[in-house]
Amino acid sequence: MKTRIFGHTGRAVGEVGLGTWQLGAGWGNVSEEDAMATLRTAYEAGTTFFDTADVYGMGRAEKFIGKFLKETKAPVYVATKLGRFSPPGWPANFTREGVRQHTEASLARLGVETLDLTQLHCIPLEVLKRGEIFDHLRELKREGKIRDFGVSVESMEEAQVCLRQEGLAALQIIFNIFRQKPIHTLFAEAKKKNVALLVRLPLASGLLGGKMTKATTFPANDHRNFNRDGQQFNVGETFAGLPFEKGVELADALKPLVPAGLSLADLALRWCLDFDAVSVIIPGAKNPAQARGNARASSLAPLSPALHAQLAEFYAREVAKHIRGPY
Repeated sequence: MKTRIFGHTGRAVGEVGLGTWQLGAGWGNVSEEDAMATLRTAYEAGTTFFDTADVYGMGRAEKFIGKFLKETKAPVYVATKLGRFSPPGWPANFTREGVRQHTEASLARLGVETLDLTQLHCIPLEVLKRGEIFDHLRELKREGKIRDFGVSVESMEEAQVCLRQEGLAALQIIFNIFRQKPIHTLFAEAKKKNVALLVRLPLASGLLGGKMTKATTFPANDHRNFNRDGQQFNVGETFAGLPFEKGVELADALKPLVPAGLSLADLALRWCLDFDAVSVIIPGAKNPAQARGNARASSLAPLSPALHAQLAEFYAREVAKHIRGPY
């Protein structure tokens, strides 16, 4: 797998990482056996960047990664998140004590002495603007509890607020063929400041896998069932903010544009990688086959400029007006 330098950290990571929300909770049931097999397969395919969060299965995903690190000693860069775990919950999570409590808990679950990267996990804009929480993170960095800090954001406004913070190493954003706004509102500034960009939902919760129909159903404990209209958290985290049926229509409309020899998923992942502002994409996987399929994108040739132009025009004409939620 090809590698990219992760912003000003200087760390080289495989450009296709692994998101582990699926291994914790919120995407139906994944057994421990399947979770561990997925982590091993991703690493064997060249993935050296795992993204997780303390709240994924209330620590479950972090524990799986900790077990993997212990058994393999693999040189994997692990990015976790804090800010949404309860107890203590909001607003106590944003205090110095709350940030330290959740950091210590992640260290214990992952079995490491220092977190490679900790990210604020989609916390309120007003908390980001106040700025004290970044001082708490800088303190942890001075103490050696974390190597670097970043923020997972919902909107470009939040991203711009964070870019003004000294020492910011990374921003995690929703970016895919259905969510193209960051190209024009974020990429240039992030490159200028050498801030790494992590791309989550590159397949738009599976829509861009190309296998869903309007009749597709999901388990009761899958967020694509219980949050498809933003009932539990930001609607943008589910199907990139598109109404499910409309998203299926749009994905189907893209299929004639897929080059020979590629799948729609290949196209979607390769499209993200074609932007040099992107440091790593973090598609999720629930099983080894999905992890191998995701890694394949790194070996594919870049898409043609003509196809990029077609996809940009498709987004502007057909997609943008349907996106819901902070953006």
